[in-house]
Amino acid sequence: TPSTQQHLKKVYASFALCMFVAAAGAYVHVVTHFIQAGVLSALGSLGLMIWLMATPHTHETEQKRLGLLAGFAFLTGVGLGPALELCIAINPSILPTAFMGTAMIFTCFTLSALYARRRSYLFLGGILMSAMSLMFLSSLGNLFFGSIWLFQANLYVGLVVMCGFVLFDTQLIIEKAENGDKDYIWHCVDLFLDFITLFRKLMVILAMNEKDKKKEKK
Repeated sequence: TPSTQQHLKKVYASFALCMFVAAAGAYVHVVTHFIQAGVLSALGSLGLMIWLMATPHTHETEQKRLGLLAGFAFLTGVGLGPALELCIAINPSILPTAFMGTAMIFTCFTLSALYARRRSYLFLGGILMSAMSLMFLSSLGNLFFGSIWLFQANLYVGLVVMCGFVLFDTQLIIEKAENGDKDYIWHCVDLFLDFITLFRKLMVILAMNEKDKKKEKK
């Protein structure tokens, strides 16, 4: 419907803002070294996300919630800093490659969800949550085993699961909007987290592959 189309425009405009602010946060960490506390930035972004969730979506709170969204995106970008520094140390070309790859994957799966039949991907919800639970348990187990194979399997399976989440979340946002839920700021958070998680996983995969290549050359 036209109202849902307007809602999606607001969601993707907010998403673009998040990406810009997150890039600024990553820049602040990597280039200026002004903020270096990785754990504090993670806790800060989690705190802002909870505050955003707890603030009801009304016309009066819209500016405040956009401010919280920007703060959350900035601290998420700062939190990416250590991983970015590691990739720069291995090979700086990993970052643009990972970003372009993530943007292409995200765009393709978003378009698939937008142009597919309504509700056609909503069945994925249960499967994806089960896969996430299994991955979380295997990550916990791997703290004791220290298996590189299990770590790599988790990365690749995680990449596929996040592609599924892009499909699922996009269709869920459309469905919520059709049913009257016009909280575009919170809907933007879902997509932003999908993108950041995809980017992080792709970045680590590329960095590991680059390290393996360097070992082979030696």
